[in-house]
Amino acid sequence: MVSAKGTKSHIHRIFCSVAQKFHSHQHYDAEKVERSKNIAGTSLRGKVAVITGSSKSIGAAIAKALAAEGANVIINYAKDGKSAEEVAQQINSASIASTSASISLPPTSTDVQKNGPNGVELPPQQQAVLIKADTSTISGGQYLLQETLRMFGRLDILILSAGLMGSKTLSEIDEPFFDAHFDSNVKAPLFLVKAAAEVMERPGGRIIFLSTSLTASSTLLPNTLCYVASKGAAEQIARVLAKDLGTKGFTVNTVAPGPVDTTLFRIGTPQHVIDSIAAQIPSHRIAEPEDIAPIVAFLASPAAQWVNGQILGVNGGYVV
Repeated sequence: MVSAKGTKSHIHRIFCSVAQKFHSHQHYDAEKVERSKNIAGTSLRGKVAVITGSSKSIGAAIAKALAAEGANVIINYAKDGKSAEEVAQQINSASIASTSASISLPPTSTDVQKNGPNGVELPPQQQAVLIKADTSTISGGQYLLQETLRMFGRLDILILSAGLMGSKTLSEIDEPFFDAHFDSNVKAPLFLVKAAAEVMERPGGRIIFLSTSLTASSTLLPNTLCYVASKGAAEQIARVLAKDLGTKGFTVNTVAPGPVDTTLFRIGTPQHVIDSIAAQIPSHRIAEPEDIAPIVAFLASPAAQWVNGQILGVNGGYVV
């Protein structure tokens, strides 16, 4: 025989169990709704993006693609300031011409106009700014990050586009050649990511490495030894970081282009070799930097929040 007190206790336990399940369901739905709010398509409005090595070629195309989606972009260069200025001017001209763009950026050290109330310094309407820094060194990467934070106070997107691509066979390489590739393509980017991860906006930070489809290709030339080895190392670093930094709400991915028609690609490459490579691509052409940039822009966007730790071959079917 069950006492009234026992019956009351049993009913209380059932009620608590049902309430707990109901509360958990509500909590789950609330989290789901909150995640859906964070999915804002591919717009990068209000984001701050650093693109290393963005004065020309793929890096420049990436900077323009991110700016077209509304991001404030850092054009980074080590030597070619003229090309970097041209990229920034193109972006800023397009921003001014657009009636829908209204992005106010912090002042640079040399370009400030005193036109605010009581002579307060106001920044010019710029969407792209320049920072000279040698990102093949750890100190150069640290300087780039510090200047970005000084200007904008935040960092949302880090694109590791700068790199070294030398051509020497095993019999030709020496220690300085090897070290230069691994410093530029592996060591410096890793430590830049380490520093950036401490200050990037979370959740939602985006880190994207640039590699090469040669890491997965069977048509390799002997003189790509150090380049392919260093890019392969960077790919594996990105895979591991996706597991690590994913706990902070970041994504870490790698874009691996195939042959791209850049000055660097054409130097020392005979036209008949270029034609032969193009013949191996279904569309029978070499990629342009603008073929690569939209994929990077997508990975940098909120819409790509569920793409993490991936190596995306963007090569037109050159490597499948």
